[in-house]
Amino acid sequence: MDQNNIFRSLREREQKSLYSFENEHDACGVGLVITLNGEKSHTIVEKGLQVLENMVHRGAESADNITGDGAGILVQIPHEFILLQGIAVPPEGRYGTGLLFLPREQEKQEFCLQVIQEKARDENLSLLHVRDVPVNSDCLGEIALSNEPVIKQIFITGNRSSDELERSLYLLRKKVEKELSTTTMADDRSFYIVSLSTRQMIYKGMLSSMQLRQYFPDLSDPNFTSRAAMVHSRFSTNTFPTWDLAQPFRMLAHNGEINTIRGNRQWMQSRESVLKSELLGDLSPLYPIVQPRMSDSASVDNVLEFLVMSGKTLPHAMAMMVPESFNDKNPISDGLKAFYEYHSMLMEPWDGPATLIFSDGRYAGGMLDRNGLRPARYTITHDDTMIIASETGTIEPDASQIKARGRLKPGKMLIVDTLTGKIYSDNELKEGLANAFPYREWLNKNCVNLDDISSGRSVNNDVAGYEPLLKAFGYSTEDLEILIKPMATEGKEPTSSMGNDLTLSALSNKPQRLFNYFRQQFAQVTNPPIDPIREELVMSLTGYLGAIHQNLLEEIPALSGIVKIKSPILTNTQFDILSNLRYKGFSTAVVPMLFDPAGGAAGLKEAVDNLCRSVERAVDEGKNYIILSDRGVHTENAPIPSLLATSAVHLYLVEKRKRMQIDIVVESAEPREVMHFALLFGFGANAVNPYLVFAILSQQVKSGEIQLDFDTAKKNYIKSVSKGLLKVLSKMGNSTLRSYRGAHIFEALGISSSVLKDYFKGISSKIEGI
Repeated sequence: MDQNNIFRSLREREQKSLYSFENEHDACGVGLVITLNGEKSHTIVEKGLQVLENMVHRGAESADNITGDGAGILVQIPHEFILLQGIAVPPEGRYGTGLLFLPREQEKQEFCLQVIQEKARDENLSLLHVRDVPVNSDCLGEIALSNEPVIKQIFITGNRSSDELERSLYLLRKKVEKELSTTTMADDRSFYIVSLSTRQMIYKGMLSSMQLRQYFPDLSDPNFTSRAAMVHSRFSTNTFPTWDLAQPFRMLAHNGEINTIRGNRQWMQSRESVLKSELLGDLSPLYPIVQPRMSDSASVDNVLEFLVMSGKTLPHAMAMMVPESFNDKNPISDGLKAFYEYHSMLMEPWDGPATLIFSDGRYAGGMLDRNGLRPARYTITHDDTMIIASETGTIEPDASQIKARGRLKPGKMLIVDTLTGKIYSDNELKEGLANAFPYREWLNKNCVNLDDISSGRSVNNDVAGYEPLLKAFGYSTEDLEILIKPMATEGKEPTSSMGNDLTLSALSNKPQRLFNYFRQQFAQVTNPPIDPIREELVMSLTGYLGAIHQNLLEEIPALSGIVKIKSPILTNTQFDILSNLRYKGFSTAVVPMLFDPAGGAAGLKEAVDNLCRSVERAVDEGKNYIILSDRGVHTENAPIPSLLATSAVHLYLVEKRKRMQIDIVVESAEPREVMHFALLFGFGANAVNPYLVFAILSQQVKSGEIQLDFDTAKKNYIKSVSKGLLKVLSKMGNSTLRSYRGAHIFEALGISSSVLKDYFKGISSKIEGI
């Protein structure tokens, strides 16, 4: 079989089968070998390869038992080795190099190299040399061989400092990738820049762990030296193996899954409108920062690399992306909590089980996700070598040679300066981050807790036209008596027997709420769920409204006004306070979620499109947050389904790169079940005010159906929803609502592909429908 044809038809497969490239994840083995004496040697490369080969069980092979899912090694640039190849490069640090995967056709190869040369010239750089990388194709399996790229090594020079040249090479690579992203080579994945750096380079491919050194003879040359070697053995749990998706990537190797990856990618796209970098200059040629149609690990690497190139240190960037828990139950310093809280307003966690090994060419290390759901252990030997790997025993030295052993802990990191051999502990790294700026002082000046604000105004929890509203929003006796009432009296969801024998919404002959057409995804295979009760330490529903126009590349005290909300379910009193808040320039706009039912489906579509444009106008007017409201329902004003409106607005603003400029509060009579709220948050809402539920509670208290005062019933209901949300998050292995928001961790059942494409991008449905 010609594997090229398979890759060229990936997009066709997405349209004609259940396969979706949106679901690219993998689970693998990772390792890092570092010398602590600061001297380059081939021994480190050799030990790195040994670690890789001893993790062969962590990788996967195809049915031919030869083709691997992927393997690779990242090393520092072997300057002496390059000179011995007869290549007249400048002194170390004054040139950059890296491997290219190129198409087999000579004409296409020349075109790619021409684009690189032209873009290099635009950056005042010179393409010094192109080397044919020696490979041993005889060791490849039939599948890998049929898709084997031509591999070349390029050398780039420029008259600037090492750090400036490193950033110039990053800009060059991104511009070349963007230039070629519209060609057929992007569709068939035949062009890929493996790395381009003054400090480190990568050898990788669609190989097994045992094949890497066989395929690349360079790695066996005794003059091929490095102070560190990062290795990765790939097991594609639900991906299609390709040469370019093998790891390590440019700075990172990852074992695990980023469960919130859809949301993370969308939020990064949204941030592009407010990003500014003095070091990188005009950022528009770099967009999108997250390269499309790559794996979750590749997306993490894209953002890590961008942050580091923009001036963040390696530990700073990693702590922003994968923060440890900083709620009151985690005994870390107040300064570190302030650091995490400050940055949580700028970036949501990249959440999911993960062991992350990383290097910027000088500093290298590893860390775990906040739950520690992927293990990593380290060994330090008396010959000044440190090994960090997915498991112990990847290199088993004699017991007398072992100086220290340990494991990485949840949310903790360990970093080594490869030049000096100094080991930085998590405490040392985090203390430096916490004390870099007076984060607590900045927060005290700019962040206010919603619970600490009082207005003095009385709020009416009842609604006009109570009975018609119940009918308009489809409330049943079961909703009132079996769902809402127990939640308000007991503070937890009602208990029922296992199983759900209801007719699927797409097949039912009764009207269904849009919520009912979605099913939550849950952790499976290599991806464990977590326990929201016993692992409460890492769970959080805390959110923020504000931080608008904030550039995450800046550390500044002058944040815009921020309101902290401990629960995303807003009472009517809290909603009234937010609606009238003028703290530090806060302002809002109310956008109705209503349409004329006489217009039918076409009228609904037009109303949703108008809704999106109205929200965009509010953004352009400088509003801090908008309220999507379905108050005002009557015979000529039907409610737009709150889920449809929320998702449509969220995705519209993401596409316009304006989502980070405004927050979305939903004021709706429709949501009442935990899953309704989970869907609204999962598709982009920041907070929800279920005003009709509170009206129902008010009626039930007044009638004596609930033998509690209204405030207690209200608190119990919110407590019940909050506990339910934590359970929903935990089933997919997510820890925080900040990372769950906009993450699209759902599947549809019975919604047409056209509706999904327009309003629920990235969601798949196994069958067509409404």
